[in-house]
Amino acid sequence: MSRTKRITATLAGLALTATLAACADQSATPPAATTSPSTGVATATESVSASASNDVAGEHDDQDTTFAQMMIIHHEGAVEMSQLAIERADNPEVVALAERIAEAQGPEIDQMTAWLGAWGEDVSPDDHGDMDMGGMDMNGISQEEMMTQLDGLTGAEFDQAFLEAMIAHHEGAIEMAEQQLADGQNPAALLLAQKIVDDQRAEITEMQQLLTSP
Repeated sequence: MSRTKRITATLAGLALTATLAACADQSATPPAATTSPSTGVATATESVSASASNDVAGEHDDQDTTFAQMMIIHHEGAVEMSQLAIERADNPEVVALAERIAEAQGPEIDQMTAWLGAWGEDVSPDDHGDMDMGGMDMNGISQEEMMTQLDGLTGAEFDQAFLEAMIAHHEGAIEMAEQQLADGQNPAALLLAQKIVDDQRAEITEMQQLLTSP
């Protein structure tokens, strides 16, 4: 075969390879970016919720259900507090922390909601107060009472009150997650519980440092 014919054959092969690759790319369906209803932040992770619902269906116990139901409520409280801090906080570091909390916990709410749907369980328990899950208040103060207190503050006073409240809120989440690690069954729920413990302990350390910094 002449050199010209060899080059022509090589180019034809490369063109065929590129065409096949393009067809493969078009046939793949990328994860859709959606907007979390909890945070209003666009995410590309809602497909994880859909796949998670397939992975966890039927593999849960009562503790898994209680953990997901109550942690959704707890996370919603943290997102509510964080959204107020994003608007109200004076310290840019507090604003940045609040943004990270909202962005992290919104997708976790979506994930746990998908699990409960896959398990055939209600997203919201009939009566929060009767459920055996600690950590739902902040040093004896309810979510509603804390939001009322924060709403009346501005500037440095707001920053301090928000950090103190969110530390207590995180401590409650850690308590709930540790109960899940002790008594839960579902592997995905156990992984999320450990992630909550690790993430929120780190954020507590960060908030304590913010409280002591000049």
